[in-house]
Amino acid sequence: MARLPSKVHLTSHPIQLMILGTSVYEDEKKRMWLHLAMETGGVVQVRLRRENLPSGHIALTTCPQTSSTMPLMWTLYPGSQYVDFMGRFWRIVHHIKEDGVEEMMLEKKDNSEDM
Repeated sequence: MARLPSKVHLTSHPIQLMILGTSVYEDEKKRMWLHLAMETGGVVQVRLRRENLPSGHIALTTCPQTSSTMPLMWTLYPGSQYVDFMGRFWRIVHHIKEDGVEEMMLEKKDNSEDM
């Protein structure tokens, strides 16, 4: 018999996410999060997926493209949202753990400036 996927909605979010590499953020517990930015119909979303990456395989970012398009840091803010280093607010669309993999989707709020 096939095993059903287990999906859990999480309410404990990372307090801070800082860019570590061109596609990698690190939280306050030194956990690595890979990101994928998407824009659909003018709505900017970032999908973050927690991965176990060896630290020796992550190059520090000096890439101007990454620095200009992605926030260098997000800080958890009251009301299920993050604020980035430029004062833009990002709503937590979802934060789940499915089949042991943690994923969080952030969406830039309308009143925040474009990236």
